[in-house]
Amino acid sequence: MPRPRKPASPFRYFNSSPEVIRLVVMMYVRFPLSLRNVEDLLFERGIDISHETVRMWWNRFGPMFAGDIRRQRRSAMRGFRHWRWHLDEMYVKLNGEMVYLWRAVDQEGEILESFVTRARDKDAALRFMKRALKHHSAPYAITTDGLRSYRAAMNELGNTAKQEVGRWVNNRVENSHLPFRRRERAMLRFRRMKSLQKFASVHANIHNHFNLERHLVDRQTFKERRSAALAEWQSFAS
Repeated sequence: MPRPRKPASPFRYFNSSPEVIRLVVMMYVRFPLSLRNVEDLLFERGIDISHETVRMWWNRFGPMFAGDIRRQRRSAMRGFRHWRWHLDEMYVKLNGEMVYLWRAVDQEGEILESFVTRARDKDAALRFMKRALKHHSAPYAITTDGLRSYRAAMNELGNTAKQEVGRWVNNRVENSHLPFRRRERAMLRFRRMKSLQKFASVHANIHNHFNLERHLVDRQTFKERRSAALAEWQSFAS
């Protein structure tokens, strides 16, 4: 019986090592740095690559790393009890046009889903919620703001009883927008819907991986979690 072939390495056609590629993707997606900022910081470490290489690597490997993170975390979250979702939409400028980034966050601050639409109506809310429910198990409660599109979409889905609306109860998802806003300013906005959707999804998963809740734990625990997250990052796509 022939032995099963080992999957080919996704890094096999690149001269740089996988460690350098992972470092470049992490620096560009996780931190509010431009392509040229990443190029300059790497040059100080003795790594000579161009900013276009940074662009190519994050476009090629960012979704791959994000997919590994997403698969691991989804399997762990499906068994949660009393799982609460917080839904909200934020506006993003796209070539001077206003589009909307819908986001679902759980009670721990984990970003579950990101979805870009041009409208903020019932159809957009329904597509967003169907996508979130397809990828994750049904929550115990869904917290939203007063946007009527949520109520109309939940009426069609038949889970209106789970909706909770309040003035301050949705601060969890409102605060989760801040890292993306900082990253958006460093990138000087977006030009295409496809690019925005791609970056929002990749950024959300990498942010989840390195979101260590340092304000809730002591210094030693934070250092241990940070080391574990970095070690796991080095194993992605290996």
